Amino acid sequence: MVIKKILFIYNPKSGKAKIRNHLLDIIDIFAREGYLVTTYPTKCQGDAIGAVKDREKGVYDLIVCSGGDGTLDEVVAGMMQCEEKLPIGYIPAGSTNDFAKSLGISSNMTDAAKEIVGGQVFLCDVGIFNDDAFVYIAAFGLFTEVSYATGQNLKNALGHTAYILEGVKSLSSVKTYKMKIESEELCIQGDFIYGMITNSTSVGGFKNITGRNIELDDGKFEVTLVKVPSNLVELNNIGVSLVTRKFDSECVYNFKTSRLKIESEGDVSWTLDGEFGGNHKEVIIKNEQKAMQIIVNQEL
Repeated sequence: MVIKKILFIYNPKSGKAKIRNHLLDIIDIFAREGYLVTTYPTKCQGDAIGAVKDREKGVYDLIVCSGGDGTLDEVVAGMMQCEEKLPIGYIPAGSTNDFAKSLGISSNMTDAAKEIVGGQVFLCDVGIFNDDAFVYIAAFGLFTEVSYATGQNLKNALGHTAYILEGVKSLSSVKTYKMKIESEELCIQGDFIYGMITNSTSVGGFKNITGRNIELDDGKFEVTLVKVPSNLVELNNIGVSLVTRKFDSECVYNFKTSRLKIESEGDVSWTLDGEFGGNHKEVIIKNEQKAMQIIVNQEL
């Protein structure tokens, strides 16, 4: 009998340490299906990347991760740097779990484990941000700095509401970014306050804010860019446009693309999958179509 092996990487602090009450049940679910499980609790940021990259080749059949979207981001980033690409199972345990919602993965941790052993592989797009990888969003500007500046305790207590509360505090001092943005579809220049390049149906806990008819394997990003409004009324209209996806404001650009180049006069802080992505004056963002094998419980 051939024994299948899982490398189970989990963030012990994610989502009020939810994994603590479910770890043995999850391992038991895998074991009952004939898997030998090696557990790896992460200790610091970037740890999951190393765990995936440094694993012994040819040993494991499946990588499973549990944590928030940031944990999944690290596992995928590590996998993209490996010659041996393995399927990934995801047990969400974060405060928002945007990408899990897009994939229809259960928010119940033991149910998500059962979905992994009984599910099917879905080939999903992956974003490349300069030399880094991201799973579902690269963003700058209004609200984005909030996601990595907000403490884990506040995230755990308030979920996506934390981002909104912290974001409101920053409205009186909105930063602007002078940029040139190029893709095959358009070339625009101006002062921007926000931008998101996404491959998800949910961002910050808000469903459908990225657009409609989203396909996670079409080789295209959904891009939303917001120019500086001229007054408070226009700023309010922009907010309404983002929520309703009815882009009546001339300040909002919304389009699909597979590649984007963004240049700015000064350093811009970016967030990748809710984590700090560095400060950059120039970024090239590309869609690697169907580059990730992730296990889902239904056809997407």
